Amino acid sequence: MSGSTDSFRLIDDGRQVSVAADVLDGRVLIATDSLKRELGWELKPEGLCKDEICIPVRDRKALVPKGEDAGVDLGAFSAALGRPLAVEPDARIAALGTPAGERASQLATLEAPDFELPDLNGQHHRLSDQRGKKVLLIAYASW
Repeated sequence: MSGSTDSFRLIDDGRQVSVAADVLDGRVLIATDSLKRELGWELKPEGLCKDEICIPVRDRKALVPKGEDAGVDLGAFSAALGRPLAVEPDARIAALGTPAGERASQLATLEAPDFELPDLNGQHHRLSDQRGKKVLLIAYASW
């Protein structure tokens, strides 16, 4: 990649990985070797491929705006996969969301995904430990 390539934190499917990336004009360009090594996706002539799955890329120029050596645009990558993206280039962190189809099937089950949080005493509790019980979840956001 050209320019200064630094570590960029990316949250994907609940796991945090560190990828090599440049931030150019507000766009995050992930190094193609880092995309494969950390996320399992590879850019091939037929499109974005992971294991046996290949997703055709209609606008390859949007995916690699500065050429493949410069890296894959994270916004175009998430759009090609149909996954929402939250990104803060200045803080060098981004999160890839779950694809809409997967979210829809999860919502249809009416079962919340498992997660773990500490209580006020620091003891960790998992939602799955409460299966079969009535649970009240209260979420708060300062915005």
